Amino acid sequence: MRAVIVDCAIYRDGRRSTGPADFSDALDEARRASSDGAFVWIGLHEPTEEEFDHVADEFSLHPLAVEDALKAHQRPKLEVYDDSLFMVLKPVLYEPSSDKVSTGELMVFLGDSFVVTVRHGQGAPLAAVRQRLEAEPDVLRHGPTAVLYAISDAVVDHYIEVSGELQVDLEELETEVFQPSGGDAKNTASRIYTFKRQVLEFRRATGPLTGPMARLAGGGVPFVDEHAQPFFRDVSDHLTRAGEQVEGLDRLLSDILSAHLAQMGVRQNDDMRKISAWAAMAAVPTMVAGVYGMNFEHMWELDQVWGYPAVIVLMAVAVVGLFRLFKRRGWL
Repeated sequence: MRAVIVDCAIYRDGRRSTGPADFSDALDEARRASSDGAFVWIGLHEPTEEEFDHVADEFSLHPLAVEDALKAHQRPKLEVYDDSLFMVLKPVLYEPSSDKVSTGELMVFLGDSFVVTVRHGQGAPLAAVRQRLEAEPDVLRHGPTAVLYAISDAVVDHYIEVSGELQVDLEELETEVFQPSGGDAKNTASRIYTFKRQVLEFRRATGPLTGPMARLAGGGVPFVDEHAQPFFRDVSDHLTRAGEQVEGLDRLLSDILSAHLAQMGVRQNDDMRKISAWAAMAAVPTMVAGVYGMNFEHMWELDQVWGYPAVIVLMAVAVVGLFRLFKRRGWL
């Protein structure tokens, strides 16, 4: 269990206190001091089924919630059981080196004098949240509700930061698409589709979380302090803002993709016109030379000295005339 337990602590009146090393004894001590607002917060990282069974039995966690916490790959949601509240969030991680977006998973159990957090993957800001809360005892004094609020607020605020980073990348991609040279068409299309997949992954994190945050902001959720409604409404507002930014990114990507495909069509049409113009200019001398190459016996100007130069001049004049015509119409 030491490998999966990231941190375990008892908090009394908003301050961290020393307690038993065993989380079972820590929970009993926190419940005995519940009048002082004491609670225990245990953080786990990718526990196995055997490892998590000890925690689930001690904290009386619902089997369905335990199954979700172990399997991961869950949509953001909020479930209320008899002895606990279960919430799933999907933190988003932006990698500047590769301009990639990845998501992790964060499960939060709230109950009588306890908080259990289970983290899968990277990007969950639990360590920073715990440090910030421990530096603000007035907030932490509100118990497990304060922990749920701080985690939700940190995850949603990071959504806005990541959407800002993606906006910068999108502007660079837009510049590349609309540059005069057109860039590498195949590579640009691949980048647009890759970008859209990242935005889709982002939407899977922000979209389903709207419902749970609305429930928390509306109040009436067990194990959540009613006085925390304004704070959850603030998180819900930030989530709405992040969702709108993600929707805007997706729409802009669709527009950029359409513009890129239109540009490719225009360039292809322009190439076809140029090819057709050159083919037409090549066809005139080919036709004349073909006629004179058929070796007829009776043909005008064959006996004239100026006949051959006249035909050459005729072909040159025809080609120059066609060239000027196509140039004036923008085909060349």
